Amino acid sequence: MNRTARTRAALAGVTAATLLAGGCTMPPFAPNTGKQRSAAARQPPGATNWTPCPDVPRDLTHRGAPPNMTYDCATISVPREWPAGATPGATVSPGGAGPAGTFDIALIRARSSRQSDRIGSLVINPGGPGASGIDTAVYLSYGAAFGGLPDEVTRRFDIVGFDPRGVSRSSPVKCISDADLDATFGAEPDPDTPAEFDDLVALSKRISAGCAAKYDDQLSLYSTEQTARDMDAVRTAVGDQRLTYLGYSYGTLLGATYAQLFPRNVRAMVLDGAVDPKQDSIAGSESQAKGFEQAFDDFAAWCRGTPGKCPIAPDARAAVNTALDKARVSPAHGSDGRAASAGWIFYGIVASLYTESGWEELATAIQKLAEGNADPILELADRYADRDASGHYSNQFDANLVINCADEAQRPTVDQARDLLPRWRSAYPLFGPPLATGLLSCAEWPAPADPYPTGRADGAAPILVVGTTGDPATPYEQTQRLADMLGVGRVLTWEGEGHTAYPQTTCITGAVDAYLIEGTLPPVGKRCPAR
Repeated sequence: MNRTARTRAALAGVTAATLLAGGCTMPPFAPNTGKQRSAAARQPPGATNWTPCPDVPRDLTHRGAPPNMTYDCATISVPREWPAGATPGATVSPGGAGPAGTFDIALIRARSSRQSDRIGSLVINPGGPGASGIDTAVYLSYGAAFGGLPDEVTRRFDIVGFDPRGVSRSSPVKCISDADLDATFGAEPDPDTPAEFDDLVALSKRISAGCAAKYDDQLSLYSTEQTARDMDAVRTAVGDQRLTYLGYSYGTLLGATYAQLFPRNVRAMVLDGAVDPKQDSIAGSESQAKGFEQAFDDFAAWCRGTPGKCPIAPDARAAVNTALDKARVSPAHGSDGRAASAGWIFYGIVASLYTESGWEELATAIQKLAEGNADPILELADRYADRDASGHYSNQFDANLVINCADEAQRPTVDQARDLLPRWRSAYPLFGPPLATGLLSCAEWPAPADPYPTGRADGAAPILVVGTTGDPATPYEQTQRLADMLGVGRVLTWEGEGHTAYPQTTCITGAVDAYLIEGTLPPVGKRCPAR
């Protein structure tokens, strides 16, 4: 994979179609981020003292920062629990372990030495929940030559990323052991016996109990609404009167929540890879099962049409089914000794369907697996899971679980997941079963919910909602629903493949840039071709 395609892959949102959650998250193609948490210097409440942190882009990308870009970091303190009606951007004194205390929110600011006619800051959220906005801001700041933001955007804006509460460098939650994460990703994706299903229920219960034992009544504090209130403190910290925001995948839900809470603080907002806030987790999971099934069909069609690039042509689905069936009986092993179970193979497939550029790598990995080499498919799965070479995980999926369950007002039951399993297997053979069992993640969650609002953003500036017709993770039909819910949304369509659209083509890039910089909306019904 060339460096531009690899950067694009690192920016694409990925659905956490696991036992842990049903949301979307970014595939961590960067190294494990735990070692970078000290880069943002902690500051007293109310202060925003930026300090140079060139080590962050160096450690993430394994190359120096762009010669025209500087990087500064800071940490702000926010209340653990924002009181209803709290003043936007308010600060509090540090407290103890309870809701009266604070969380640390880490920020990074990338600023071009070529900056002119500065508008303000462009605040980034990559999705997840659980993905690092700091990492994403770094990738995007490397510019168009590396699949990042256009030079005109970096010339007019500081690029600001923040890790949401509970994520990576921002008071991270960590309550799932490496062993339980290995068990989760390696588990049977299509349990067809009561014993296999019961094993998944037991695993989900064990994980929920472990998080409750560690965080107890704090679990509800990681909700999207609390993070949206943090984001207004970020706006204050960067000195902007109104927010300019770019949110991908789950980041569209976060942005929509912010727009409802603080409509008059919105300058411009791009929501790319729209999540429909009104759908429940069952509807959302079924929509994703359908979307991923279609994405796999598109991959299989590409294989038939370009056999020179696809070593498992002409029947990619048969090749994948054969690989899964063989893994259930006699799995190949990676060079680290790990068995390439059906679960690990499944997540390697999932990871590859978020960008069209991943299709060739998936085809090669399945072919290598047939030859007894499990390393390529395990590498794909590990990128998705954020598992390093020593078998350790970041906190990405801990945060994903905690945030999703905090948001979920109507949590599916174990019996609902069990009943949906055969129906979704019939309708969506490859992706239906794991998305049905994924509903178990919050079924036994011990903490009350703090659901986000699902209303209009009256008083906000017009909001650009971008959808991709071939998006598996946030299927296209959600785009118009989000725009309609907000009441100020304008839809921009990309007729392409993969999850999220900006900045993929000249048409999409031009339309989004005009909106971000000038406030000019694309015409009603604007559609951009795949190429």
